[in-house]
Amino acid sequence: MAQLAIAKGQGVYAFTRTGDEAAQAFARDLGCVWAGGSNEAPPEQLDAAIIFAPVGALVPLALKAVRKGGTVVSGGIHMSDIPSFAYDLLWEERRVLSVANLTRQDGLDYLPLAARAGVRPTVRIYPLADANVAIQDLRDGAFVGAAVLSPAGEEARLSEGP
Repeated sequence: MAQLAIAKGQGVYAFTRTGDEAAQAFARDLGCVWAGGSNEAPPEQLDAAIIFAPVGALVPLALKAVRKGGTVVSGGIHMSDIPSFAYDLLWEERRVLSVANLTRQDGLDYLPLAARAGVRPTVRIYPLADANVAIQDLRDGAFVGAAVLSPAGEEARLSEGP
């Protein structure tokens, strides 16, 4: 997502787990304007925020980071409960949306855009039998990029990144 947005001329601000310097460096290497922990305020108000982590507590933090009229999008298929927050975080026409389901057409539309933008995925491949290892590595921040499960039983490896 960051690579495509940057290719379209948009400034991207990346939020990571607090203290995850490897992920922050990865975001900056991709071309993000700023990268910091999810507990940090960005250097300026944002137009929108997309939350990929399944952590409901990030919603109020994201609302604080967006300007009036801004949008916060929950991009995951699961999220823990969103804690109570003061109404003034929604004041001035801020919105919270959920976009958890993409269609085949969304993928077909995305792939040519990604190819034209030169998007290069960074993935770590795990054999399907190691799905639980992949999940634990993801939770532990053992790699940057995305985990991919391979039914062919390939050895775990990290692709070349940006």
